[in-house]
Amino acid sequence: MKKTLKNILLGFALVAVLGALALVLRARMGCSPAGDGAETTPRPAPTAESAPTPVPTPTPDPEYFTISAVGDCTLASSQNFLESPYGYKARMNGDYAYPFSNTVQYFAEDDFTLANLECTLSDKKLNSMEQFYFLSPTEWAEILVQGGVDFVNTANNHMMDFGQKGAEHTYAALKEHGVAYGVEGETSTFITETGLKIGIYCDYNKYYPDVGKSAAAVASLKKQGAEYIICAFHWGEKELKYRPNEEQVELARACIDAGANLVYGSHAHCLQPIEEYKEGIILYGMGNWSFGGHTAPTDPDTAIVQISVKRDIDGSISNEGYTIIPCCVSSDLESAAVHRDNYNDYRPTPYAEGSEEYERALSKITGTYQGPDGSADYSDWWASWS
Repeated sequence: MKKTLKNILLGFALVAVLGALALVLRARMGCSPAGDGAETTPRPAPTAESAPTPVPTPTPDPEYFTISAVGDCTLASSQNFLESPYGYKARMNGDYAYPFSNTVQYFAEDDFTLANLECTLSDKKLNSMEQFYFLSPTEWAEILVQGGVDFVNTANNHMMDFGQKGAEHTYAALKEHGVAYGVEGETSTFITETGLKIGIYCDYNKYYPDVGKSAAAVASLKKQGAEYIICAFHWGEKELKYRPNEEQVELARACIDAGANLVYGSHAHCLQPIEEYKEGIILYGMGNWSFGGHTAPTDPDTAIVQISVKRDIDGSISNEGYTIIPCCVSSDLESAAVHRDNYNDYRPTPYAEGSEEYERALSKITGTYQGPDGSADYSDWWASWS
């Protein structure tokens, strides 16, 4: 009996101890002694919500575009050199990337490249009455594509070497290969991949250019929504003249006055000065480029002119400046320097900056060249027009 009572008392004592331990554990775990589930863990004090930082409205930046200009592309030799080892066909040897291979880097990253095309593209047997004519297979339009050329002026004295049929074959070939082109006396527009709408007027008139007709063409391009307007002229009295004549100067400036941004000239087969007139730029003559017309051109100098065009935040367009890259018409610079026979390999190549040839080509564009064209003081003559 005592033993039983003792056991009972010990049991009550054990229960009491276990109960006390349970209360301690519950307290440590944050439970109320009543075991009703009420939370006892203190909550963090509420904080005032901060206002979100306003995101500033981005300010639009001006856009910039690069327009490149080069001279005559005669993508063929004359009938006398068609099969010559020094002719265009043999030099190119089926590689359409070859003619522009030393300069394509300048055109691959620009927005628009302009050249003058002086040959017929046709796969037909055509007859010509011209003393010298230039005929290429239509597939050779790929030279322009791989060279990065976007637009060619066809308004020149060789586009009709094979009459209207030859011209139509040329237009069809250019269209097939995706090269835009301008036709004599007509306007056209071109939208670059970067969104600049360029308007171009092309004309060929060597002696008496029509100022009124050209100004009307500029006005027409404005109505067509062109942002940047180019007038491309094949002009001038004679070849290898290092200065424009008075009629060219009058026409070029009239076009700028009418609203053109750039005047692009060709025909002289040599470089002529660049002029900044009011808000416009005038390239009086860009000389030869990949020129199959001669195996040893009298003047080996040529150039790339790259114009920086700005579209401001209000949509206005302006010329912001230009860069000149003096070049040789051939990659054989050593032979070109001494005018060795057949030096032309039809692959224009930049001159080394600061070289004698570089400075000579540059002087032809800046108007300081003392040229072999009968002008005793060429720089003074040009200064009178500036």
